[in-house]
Amino acid sequence: MDHLIKINLPGGFISAGDLYEILVIAEAAGADNIRFGNRQQLYFTIDAERLEDLELEMLKSEISYEVDDDSYPNIISSYVADTIFNHYDGWLREGVYKDIFDGFDHQPKLKVNLVDSSQTFVPFFSGHINFIASNTNNYWFTYVRFPKTDQLYCFPTLVYSEDIPALAKAVEETILQKRDSFYNRTDVDTGLFYKAVQKKLDMVFKPITEALKLPDFYLPYYEGFNKYSNKYWLGVYRRNELFSIGFLKDACLLCLKSRIGQIYTTPWKSLIIKGIEPTDRPQWGLILSKYHLNIRHAANELNWQVEDACREGLELKLQLVRQFEEADLRTYQLCFAIKTQPKTGLQGSIIIKKEGEDLYTISHTRDFNPNSREELTYAKGVTESGLTTHLITLCHHFQNLQCETIEAVELPGNTVQQQDAVAIYECGCCLSRYDKQYGDAFNGILPGTDFENIAEYNCPVCDAPKSEFSILLVP
Repeated sequence: MDHLIKINLPGGFISAGDLYEILVIAEAAGADNIRFGNRQQLYFTIDAERLEDLELEMLKSEISYEVDDDSYPNIISSYVADTIFNHYDGWLREGVYKDIFDGFDHQPKLKVNLVDSSQTFVPFFSGHINFIASNTNNYWFTYVRFPKTDQLYCFPTLVYSEDIPALAKAVEETILQKRDSFYNRTDVDTGLFYKAVQKKLDMVFKPITEALKLPDFYLPYYEGFNKYSNKYWLGVYRRNELFSIGFLKDACLLCLKSRIGQIYTTPWKSLIIKGIEPTDRPQWGLILSKYHLNIRHAANELNWQVEDACREGLELKLQLVRQFEEADLRTYQLCFAIKTQPKTGLQGSIIIKKEGEDLYTISHTRDFNPNSREELTYAKGVTESGLTTHLITLCHHFQNLQCETIEAVELPGNTVQQQDAVAIYECGCCLSRYDKQYGDAFNGILPGTDFENIAEYNCPVCDAPKSEFSILLVP
């Protein structure tokens, strides 16, 4: 039997020397490859008979790890995006990130995200405790997503950078100590929760004066050699999610030789190395050639989220990517998530969720921004063979919406007319919605069909009759 070894990399970065030490131990235990997870952690697999030797070496090196378990999720951050994916003169920089990470004196049992609000490379709300940088220097929004639910609660106050570790610990203790009230419940009393957290703390909060504004989603191309300032950064993605230990060891040694201190992992299961001097670029090219590594995959292969160590999800992703390529499909400003297990924290513009044997539900966020929490069901009961047709249609619909938005922008000398509110019908039983512009593929109703003109209709989610639907006016 194989064992899956997990090592957290808090913040999604590690020194080249520390990573090299992990690689040597993993290789000695029989591992050939390393993979990275959605939460910027590190995985490798070893035979059961090698576990005892591995544990001894880990103990000697004082490396924390888990075997076939994820009791302590990694703290993820947007530190990887700093200087290469966000170009602004804000206050959030390397020193702030590191000071916060150094302040954690406990291993969180809940998922913690630390995110710059000016980027969209790292997800905002995939954690249970999400800290998002505000426009006020060194102050952060706190969004809590209660475990086993999609209920998201924003604290009415901002927290200071150095207080984040203590607040994260207090939030976790409150939730885990009072599971009956705050764990796996859809009716959480958020006022009571906030008061319970405050009782555990002795710190000064700042009231929120400006609400968080989510940026429009844009996934940068995170592969290949890219220039920034007077240096380069290198992004490496692997189609099978496997990075050979030989390649990673050579990369670590070259980092040490060229005085590159850190290596970064990403939520897209890839690797990024920053600070490459122009004179050292040929040496990195030689390493890529030595291991025959392609660093120019199509963009529509890079914008997928799949559960960690999930062969089924990965195979489906690769199949859909091939079909997207054959269709020459544009997926710019979109990303996709494949969920084979219930209540996984993956985020996407478009979500493919397995509901049964060879049956899937396709949904998307209301504005196709993966950081938005409101999902709309697009098609239910779709077979695997039918996924591509539905997904291509939905992608075309998104691109048409983008064109309509551009055309609606007021140009000099033009007058834009006020748009009327759109009528949407909501199921009173499960809150699913019927939107005329999408129709209902599950019930065979074409886009553009007025709800009033449908003779007989049942909710595609809960099978409630048409009489259970009420009209909403959405601007």
